[in-house]
Amino acid sequence: MDAVLYILARCALILLRTLPVRCVARLGRAGGELFYWIDVRHRRVALKNLKRCFGVEKPPAELRATARENFRRIGENFATAAKTATMSDAELQPFFEVVGTEKIRRPPPDRKPQSCIVAIGHFGNFELFARGARWVPALQPATTYRGLRQPSLNRLLQSLRERSGCLFFERRTEAGALRTALNQTGLLLGLLADQHAGDRGLRIHFLGHECSTSAAPALFALRYQCALHTAICYRIGLARWRVEVGDEIPTHELDKPRSIEAITRDMNRAFETAVLRDPANWFWVHNRWKLPKQGTARPGRKPRVAHHVP
Repeated sequence: MDAVLYILARCALILLRTLPVRCVARLGRAGGELFYWIDVRHRRVALKNLKRCFGVEKPPAELRATARENFRRIGENFATAAKTATMSDAELQPFFEVVGTEKIRRPPPDRKPQSCIVAIGHFGNFELFARGARWVPALQPATTYRGLRQPSLNRLLQSLRERSGCLFFERRTEAGALRTALNQTGLLLGLLADQHAGDRGLRIHFLGHECSTSAAPALFALRYQCALHTAICYRIGLARWRVEVGDEIPTHELDKPRSIEAITRDMNRAFETAVLRDPANWFWVHNRWKLPKQGTARPGRKPRVAHHVP
């Protein structure tokens, strides 16, 4: 089965490489529309999440329209992510821009670059974050990932991702290598932090409802004395994206470290603003508001880094 999936994925990639990126985006949107109708389980999750967050202020018809557009966007994002991974920077330039990188501190020429943590989420074509990091040349882009169960597919996916020049660390097996890199190299480390973080996550509010939230960005920023920002990938047109870097989130107040909870709440607020700005741009098919197992997660419980490295 692994070999069959690999062959199918390779054939799909070969096809996508031959097509213009806007054609790929249209095909992805059509695929997303199809899955809206046949993937009943994820459609129900998306509608449940939208109703939870917007049910009071938006009528059911508008929620259904948002969910349907969200499926189209997800299809577009996955298809174009495969396409953009094979494009050079020059080929990608008409379709992709990054703004706000001036907010990231630049080290003096005679000093070692200080790493920077960027909390990112499943917004737009989020695979483009690895490409956008090149707009901060003083720092080495890096991120974490969780390997696929199919070895051949995992190798294929990583071969595409690594073309970006970004360093990838498998979060379950390469935590030590990541710590070494943070101590020795100036990294621009992107951490996905917008999904359910398990029963050891921080129970704080997101879009008006309590949920388990990854504390990894706050933990890494405090532990390695890094600046912390958010970055959001917005879809601004068919096969067109803009990554916007947010203001620095304070990690200290009056020369004392802020609490992990306070820092993570600020991160969540930045994500909330992005969701409210363009609701269809976020990953509503994920069950973000899972209930904790009895007695395992409480507000203020200190999270363990190993459970929160995206």
